[in-house]
Amino acid sequence: MAAAATAAACLLTATAGTAVAQDRSDRPSVPAGEEGLYAPTDLVLAVGRGADATTIAVERSATLTCSPRPSGTHPDAQAACAELKAVDGRFSDLARPTTNAMCTKQWAPVTVFATGVWEGRRVGWSATFANGCTLHAVLAKSAALAF
Repeated sequence: MAAAATAAACLLTATAGTAVAQDRSDRPSVPAGEEGLYAPTDLVLAVGRGADATTIAVERSATLTCSPRPSGTHPDAQAACAELKAVDGRFSDLARPTTNAMCTKQWAPVTVFATGVWEGRRVGWSATFANGCTLHAVLAKSAALAF
């Protein structure tokens, strides 16, 4: 049984005809009693100045892991994972404009993006806002995107 667990924790790759085991201990450990398989959720969230997620200068970023338990550098990983679970990982559903925000029409684009894996499926999302005020007005109620 221990050998099977060790084999499951290693990734075998062929190198010059020889099998080499690579330790996968970089994955979060599974709590006792939860040894079954789980769909991974590992995300990188970032925000920066610019209108394109591929070229922005990242100003802030956070990592978020939701399975098997909330963790990462996100300041409130537990609330962020719960919020994403409620919308089945659809980041676009987190944008809820506030009705009382007053922002200028200044064009100083700010882009927020998320990339990674949500419950085993690849995700990529980004949204560009006219300026920081507009970003905060739309995402102020989002625990997942408040990092």
